[in-house]
Amino acid sequence: MAEHKETVVRTLLVAFLVCVVCSAVVATAAVLLKPRQQIAQENDRNINILQIGGLYKPGVPLEEQIGQVTPRVVNLETGKFTTDMTPDQVVDAKRLTKNPQLSIKLASEDDPAKLMRRENYGVVYLAEKDGQLDRVILPIRGYGLWSTLWGFLALEADLDTIAGLGYYQHGETPGLGGEVDNPRWKEQWSGKKLYDGENLAIRVIKGKVDPASAKAEHEVDGLSGATLTSKGVDTMLHFWLSEQGYGKFLENLKAGEA
Repeated sequence: MAEHKETVVRTLLVAFLVCVVCSAVVATAAVLLKPRQQIAQENDRNINILQIGGLYKPGVPLEEQIGQVTPRVVNLETGKFTTDMTPDQVVDAKRLTKNPQLSIKLASEDDPAKLMRRENYGVVYLAEKDGQLDRVILPIRGYGLWSTLWGFLALEADLDTIAGLGYYQHGETPGLGGEVDNPRWKEQWSGKKLYDGENLAIRVIKGKVDPASAKAEHEVDGLSGATLTSKGVDTMLHFWLSEQGYGKFLENLKAGEA
C-alpha cells in the first residue's frame, strides 16, 4: 500500500513539474514573440491604410511606401489637430475606450454604430502629392451582424469623393456579411460622393443601385442576404462622418482651420 501511494505521489509530482515547465515555456515564448507580433500588426495596418487609400505598390518595400502617409492626432471634441497625444498613444482605440478619462459614454440615440464608448482622440492619415493634400484616411468601426467591423475610409483632397473603403478585421458570415471583403463590392465605393450640397447623402441601399438615378453617385449596393451587415456599414459611416466622429475635423480641414 505504501509503495502504491509513493507511485501515485511521484506521478502527480512529475505531472506538476511538466505543467510548470510547459507554462514557463509558453510564457517565455509569449514575451519573446510579443515585439514581433506588434511589428506584424503595425505592418498589416500600414498595408491596409495604403491599399484602401489607393497608394499601395506591390513589390516596393513597405518602409518606403508608408513614408507617403503622415499620421496626425485629432481631438474629436474640437475637430482640430493636437499634440496632447502621439499617434502611437491613440492608435489603439480599444485601449482608449476602456479608459473613462480618454473616452466618453455614448447615449443610445447617439450611437447608431453600437460602439458604447467613443475615444476622445483619433489618429488620421494624410497623404500629400506635389506638396498638396491628396488623401485623408480615417479609421472607422461599427457593429454588423455578429461583430465589430474595423476598417478605413479614404477620401480624396476635396473631402467629398471617396477614394476607397475596406475592412481589415471582422467576424461576419462568410459568403454573406463577409462579402465586405469582396473586391467587386469594395470597388463600388471609389468615386462615390459623401454630400449632396451640405447634407450627408452616402448610403448603402437595399438591392442594386440604379445607374440612372439622380442619387446613384451617393449610393452603394447592399450585400445580398446580409441586411444587418449592410446596415452596419451604413450607420458606422454616418456616425464617423457626423459631429460625434470626424465631422468637425473635416469641416475645419476644408476651412483650413484644423
